[in-house]
Amino acid sequence: MHISTKCSIAVHCLIFISEYGKTRKVTSKLLSLSTGSNPVTIRNIISSLKKEGILSVKSGTGGATLNCLLEEITLYRICHALEPDFLGKLIGIHAAPSPLCPVGKNIHRVLDISYTDIREDLRNSLQNISMKEILENYHNL
Repeated sequence: MHISTKCSIAVHCLIFISEYGKTRKVTSKLLSLSTGSNPVTIRNIISSLKKEGILSVKSGTGGATLNCLLEEITLYRICHALEPDFLGKLIGIHAAPSPLCPVGKNIHRVLDISYTDIREDLRNSLQNISMKEILENYHNL
């Protein structure tokens, strides 16, 4: 199973913006230094979070700020903003089972039953974790 590292980078950026965005201009270069990620990766993440309405970015001078309350930003919302079909790609099914085999011709439907439940459980779990909770954990460490 796989959730892209872009999600953890985005959470890192959101914590940084929440902590420092009111007192300094938070740019992709600054976030790149903090996360250890390429500035282009950071700009792509910021762009996705902006499209989702999570961030605002000042035109021209730059600088990202939160655009909504921390409790409105869930891990699901972040992951979905970065990769809209991440749940569909979470668990892969082999592409070419034999249609002549009794197992092969039915395996996709059989696995879809279980995998749909897993995806729904993960969606619910990710929707129940907000940036407010993550930031509280950050402050408590």
